[in-house]
Amino acid sequence: MRSIELVFDDPTDSLVRADWARLAAAGLPSLAAHTSRSNSPHITLAAGAGLETGPDGPWDQLPLDVTFSGAIIFPAGTGKYVLARSVLLDPALLDLHRALHRDVSGALPLTRPGAWTPHVTIARRIAGPQLGTAMDLLDLRIEGRCTGARLWDGSTRTVTPLANGSS
Repeated sequence: MRSIELVFDDPTDSLVRADWARLAAAGLPSLAAHTSRSNSPHITLAAGAGLETGPDGPWDQLPLDVTFSGAIIFPAGTGKYVLARSVLLDPALLDLHRALHRDVSGALPLTRPGAWTPHVTIARRIAGPQLGTAMDLLDLRIEGRCTGARLWDGSTRTVTPLANGSS
């Protein structure tokens, strides 16, 4: 799987990592447990096994301010869920997403314009009964700034910067 992701400035990155740390300190699943250098808070713009992108992207639109609008939960198997921060769909973010997809092929349908749900993952495989406790620990009322973009290649476990910024 490959993905193109927006990454955050240092203050926003730290706020999301603080959520990860609070969940971990409470004994809950959290991305804090994944210590790989490539594991950083991000918003996935496009993903797919055969994802291909052109040489340029809409990175002249960065930095981009984003607003987190609460929590979102996705199913992740029987009794397990992904807990994430929801990101508001504002015109600037939608423009960047549409512009990227004009030059991308192989993106999964759920990451394409009209179907995409922008979010920042906080925990994977969290059990249903743990969700209430986890949500109580999150600081959901923050704004952030995306300052860079990267390409993640899961087959080689490599990150390639696409635009300057924190990674």
